[in-house]
Amino acid sequence: MTTTTTIRNTADSAPARTWSVRRVRAAAVAAAVAISTVLYLVASAAGVDFLLTDPGKTEAYHLKTFDVVLISAVSGLLGWGTMAVLERFTRHARTVWSVLAGAVLVLSFVPIGLEQASAATRAVLTIIHIAVAVALLPLLRRPGR
Repeated sequence: MTTTTTIRNTADSAPARTWSVRRVRAAAVAAAVAISTVLYLVASAAGVDFLLTDPGKTEAYHLKTFDVVLISAVSGLLGWGTMAVLERFTRHARTVWSVLAGAVLVLSFVPIGLEQASAATRAVLTIIHIAVAVALLPLLRRPGR
């Protein structure tokens, strides 16, 4: 008579962890969208005009709630996707992603400086950029697989 011993492989628990990481990262994107939207709405209610004029143009563009939601969501999803790709191809995904995310944050301030806008609009846009980064950076860095 022989007995069979089954050793449970730790890889069996990977889908649960992957799902957990996905939920956290989805929550990070949702939080970034929610925070930026709330900041935009509060600032609009306080009288910030969100009128932006490209250099060399005369017509102003009014930044709308939809624009803020869309840009925040796309930024978060691109960050998530970049992290997922890096996790597949390098052991240093978190470090590489953190450097990239920091560079993107710094570069995101360039258009704020180039656009012709009121000081209040520039200040609130800067705060929104920082708030989105605060929502995304720690949660998207959470280790995957």
